Amino acid sequence: MVDDVIRNIKVEALDQVPIEKQWIELVERKGIGHPDSIADGIAEAISRALCRAYREECGAYLHHNTDQGEVVAGESAPRFGGGKVVRPIYFLLTGRATKDFDGIIIPTDAIAVGAARQYLAETVPTLDLERDVIVDCRIGTGSTDLRDIFRPSAGSAVPRANDTSFGVGHAPFSETETIVKGVSAYIDDTLRKKYPVIGTDVKIMGLRDGDTISLTIAAAMVDRYCSGIAEYMEIKEIMKEQIGAVARNYTSRHVIVDVNTGDDPDTASVFLTVTGTSAEMGDDGSVGRGNRCNGLITPNRPMSMEAASGKNPVNHIGKIYNLLSTQIAQDCAAKVDGIEEIYIRLLSQIGNPIDYPHVASAQVLPMRGADAKVMFPEIEEIIDEWLGNTALITEKVVNGELKTF
Repeated sequence: MVDDVIRNIKVEALDQVPIEKQWIELVERKGIGHPDSIADGIAEAISRALCRAYREECGAYLHHNTDQGEVVAGESAPRFGGGKVVRPIYFLLTGRATKDFDGIIIPTDAIAVGAARQYLAETVPTLDLERDVIVDCRIGTGSTDLRDIFRPSAGSAVPRANDTSFGVGHAPFSETETIVKGVSAYIDDTLRKKYPVIGTDVKIMGLRDGDTISLTIAAAMVDRYCSGIAEYMEIKEIMKEQIGAVARNYTSRHVIVDVNTGDDPDTASVFLTVTGTSAEMGDDGSVGRGNRCNGLITPNRPMSMEAASGKNPVNHIGKIYNLLSTQIAQDCAAKVDGIEEIYIRLLSQIGNPIDYPHVASAQVLPMRGADAKVMFPEIEEIIDEWLGNTALITEKVVNGELKTF
């Protein structure tokens, strides 16, 4: 791409009701132990492991996509004090990877299985990896045309897009989005350490109805850490109280917290598990069916349905542009005065350099009194700078600094 070609960056003003002034807002997050999140996490762990191996063995990141994994639920018999997994959870690792390069053989299947098992050990430590899981690797070799596109065009170090696709990002987060993300982090980083009975499979559904924010929490409890129904109910009350306190740090609106609303304590029919994830009994998982790249599911906002986890971080637009658009939106909201909301959309054309998208669109909802003539050039400059530095996204992904779910 010659230096004097101008990127197709378009900035426009939106005329719509801001998210905080809309009456109903829905925000969801699936926790790290949810079957869909496990599928995402394994796919991404494999991709990062392959990237590290390719770099060490071959000096470059080679073509791969591991974004087609499945989690097939097992069967379990939970009981207070400790139950057992009756049939193991089945993990199917699929996708495509480069298995040899200039005479160098890369043990992709072994790398994938090792990465999957390590991720499970770190994320769902209550799993017995010898008894409770089956990891089956069926990763094949990529098609010739996509492997060719993976190589930069002549005279350029910039990768070429492997697909005609788009990425979407928005900023800043609303109060409800911030609360759902913050509560999830609090459960993972603080609450579970104090109360290991709380499993890693925690789904949070946020509803803002006017000025009332309701959080419905589905939390898998680990049976070995719970003596009976009385202790189970006590833990639920502790969660309601502490999660409510955390949520109120982010808002002056009224907050309501409900935990495991499907429970029937009279019959002891409750969300009790052996391992802390519903994948042990009844709930399957798939890559791309959970959180978007910003860690949330936000039906009030534009979203891409791409499965970002496991896609290669070099030229797969389904990953790079979703991460990049989110970074651009957050950067614009932080650095440009007068932005109430901003939405970034990046569209590629297969085979073209990824730093020159078919269009880079910014839609801005200015604050009252903001000067768009001042704001728009600043936004264009931020977009242009990020597009000129797409390799930074690749390195952040490989180093685990950017999350895809």
